[in-house]
Amino acid sequence: MCGVVGYVGDKKAQDFLISGLKRLEYRGYDSAGIVTLAEDGTPTLLRAQGKIVNLEEKLAKNKRDDKIGIGHTRWATHGEPSENNAHPHRAGDIFVVHNGIIENYKELKEQLKEHEFKSETDSEVLAALINSFYHGGKYNLADAVVQALKLVNGTYGIAVVSTKNPDEMVVARSGSPLVIGVGNDETLIASDASALVGHTKRAIYLNDGEVAVITKDSIEIKTLNAEPVSAKVEEIETNLAAIQKGGYEHFLLKEIMEQPESLTETLRGRVNVENGTVRLGGPGLTEAELRKIKHLIIVGCGTAYHAGMLAGYYIEQFTPEITIETVIASEYRYRSAYIPKDSVALIVSQSGETADTLACLREIKKQGVKTIGIVNAIGSTIAREVDGGTYVHVGPEISVASTKAFTSQVIAMVMFGLTIAQAKGVKSNILRPYVEEIAKMPEEIRKVLSSVGDEVKGVAKKYCEYEHAIYLGRDTAYPTAMEGALKLKEISYVDANAYAFGELKHGPLALVDDRFFEVALIPRGHLYEKSLSNVQEVLARGGHVLAVTNADDIGLSVDSVVKITTSLEIFAPILMNLVSQLFAYYVTVAKGYNVDQPRNLAKSVTVE
Repeated sequence: MCGVVGYVGDKKAQDFLISGLKRLEYRGYDSAGIVTLAEDGTPTLLRAQGKIVNLEEKLAKNKRDDKIGIGHTRWATHGEPSENNAHPHRAGDIFVVHNGIIENYKELKEQLKEHEFKSETDSEVLAALINSFYHGGKYNLADAVVQALKLVNGTYGIAVVSTKNPDEMVVARSGSPLVIGVGNDETLIASDASALVGHTKRAIYLNDGEVAVITKDSIEIKTLNAEPVSAKVEEIETNLAAIQKGGYEHFLLKEIMEQPESLTETLRGRVNVENGTVRLGGPGLTEAELRKIKHLIIVGCGTAYHAGMLAGYYIEQFTPEITIETVIASEYRYRSAYIPKDSVALIVSQSGETADTLACLREIKKQGVKTIGIVNAIGSTIAREVDGGTYVHVGPEISVASTKAFTSQVIAMVMFGLTIAQAKGVKSNILRPYVEEIAKMPEEIRKVLSSVGDEVKGVAKKYCEYEHAIYLGRDTAYPTAMEGALKLKEISYVDANAYAFGELKHGPLALVDDRFFEVALIPRGHLYEKSLSNVQEVLARGGHVLAVTNADDIGLSVDSVVKITTSLEIFAPILMNLVSQLFAYYVTVAKGYNVDQPRNLAKSVTVE
């Protein structure tokens, strides 16, 4: 969840550490800190509670030319947000920054009587443990780190420096991502490649159980068992423009508006409108393997779960003899669920590092089930561990709330379903409408975004004082409603919940009063009339309904209507989700909250 950066080279380490931490602000944090070492090992440790600007105020009074250092942005887990609990943590000659959770830190702390603990964190325990092996001189820095990590239970992505050896840094990971940037006469590390953009295009993604000793011009990687690792240097595909606001007031609005382009990248080379077919090379399944699939498990958390749920609704429409099961990763990983023969699992994660989703992937693989990743972040852990996969190629999402990834995740999974259907011999006249609408979708998204923005902004002002909302939909509009409610609650802090229209009489109708407003997603189709009847039930009880529809006139006296003009029928709910995204954005702006960094949340959930 937190951000880690490190530098060793010929330039001023403080400059990179601060700029790198700023790049990682989107991950969420409540304190920040850096430490750099002079040539003689003298440390300069700067830490501050709150935003990085507070750290910069301290930096302005403590500028150094040091050429090595590590930095961190912290989200509190053990101990409240404070300067003492902020990283880096020191024990003797050792400084450590750490992402993750040390589960057995209490037991380890009991054994470290010589160290005077100054924080409430599990991370300081790790620093003290490393120092306990290092300070007697029996172990060098790398070996001391390895010995300590062998005693640790939990997850970590760490960077370690020592005042006794100010030319060297040791990094290691298990369950928390770390990337090594390979530069010219410099080596950089970060928990996310976005911090490295503009400094180098070459990176090494550490795997779990690997430890790297780095200097400005060398990188040596081994496992915890001292087995050498041949490092694969990969190209960082993100460019500087992709992680800048590009004239928009917030990253969230920029990412909403990027969806015509991001979906185009998802579709590139994969859709053949003339033949009415799609082609996904990444999953790596033969025609025979595709034909055998009878059970599809879709695993995700949050927005990825909603994307999987919506995709499942679509896939079952055109794929015969397949049972589709969409599961929440944090629940499924602990269930004793039987996975039947001829199953395939879709593992959905924007970051490719989501802890619960990754744990599910590993449990599913133990049962011999084929796993296919639907991932955005290239080189991420999930992308490396699945049997095959499809990158959605939407580019970086800097805002905590996911938007463009949702759209591309849904379509990527639908295309996988179409690939199965093609292999099973489903007639082209059944599949062609889906393929044709998918091909048209980027342009339809562009039209919607260019036509409804001002209208949605005005509607948002009308509802921004409410503290409760109910989102409603049927069929494919139901998971779309769930995603809309999540967007509103996570950035505007409105208590928003979603229900299937048919569930109204089973409880949610009791909530309808003047404290609530209702967002009704009403696409044309075979359940259109039933949806209108459900809206009428809400109105009869004094509801304050905002209707989002592609119908010309719903014929009901609702408070507000946002009409989408589109030629799409099958995928109209995805366009309605654009309205939900914009609505959540403008409600949050009207409330004056931090759109891109909502409280208590982080972009990549790398700990349970």
